[in-house]
Amino acid sequence: MAKRNIVKQGDEVLRKKCFAVTEFNQNLHTLLDDMKDTLISAKGVGLAAPQVGVLRRVFIVMYEDFYFECINPVLSDMKGKAVDVEGCLSAPGLSGSVERPTKLKASFFDRYGKFHELKISGYLARIFCHENDHLDGVLYLDKATGVQKG
Repeated sequence: MAKRNIVKQGDEVLRKKCFAVTEFNQNLHTLLDDMKDTLISAKGVGLAAPQVGVLRRVFIVMYEDFYFECINPVLSDMKGKAVDVEGCLSAPGLSGSVERPTKLKASFFDRYGKFHELKISGYLARIFCHENDHLDGVLYLDKATGVQKG
């Protein structure tokens, strides 16, 4: 396991749409392990593969007692709306208000190719939306209002 460099805003990799994962193998496991080390080191709550320069549909979330490795995620059944402040490891020092759904269904595979489907809400739903946007080349700054430094 190793810590990887986090790609910063302005790097074109963050604006590209990611490719689906087709092989659940040791390369994927290494990527996930490295992403976890990187996220812990950065003290974040979520990290998507393009943020470490890999154009694959993968993100991880570490929030409270939850840890998810989401491969080829699909978010659906989005309900409710809430505005809250977000930041991003790829845009350090910035924050802005973003409207997100308060509830959703997340379908994804884990590192072994096992399918999962969860109903999530609140801040966890916000994190999933934020990370999933990265997989389509979208940054929270594209949706944010009142962007500030600090």
